[in-house]
Amino acid sequence: MIDALLIGLGVAFVLEGVCYAAAPGAMQKMAALAASAAPRHLRLAGLAAVAFGVGVVALVTRLG
Repeated sequence: MIDALLIGLGVAFVLEGVCYAAAPGAMQKMAALAASAAPRHLRLAGLAAVAFGVGVVALVTRLG
């Protein structure tokens, strides 16, 4: 279980790193947009990301 968690964490770092390496200007704009967003909107976006992630994990584990 911990292996899967660490692999997922590593993949998240890789994906974020690729975004910063490929488009640093766009990432700066996104960070500024997030900094100026209302906490409520950030919370809703975070909850949507969690729901999407749980759905992907459930789908993958059910198919695999």
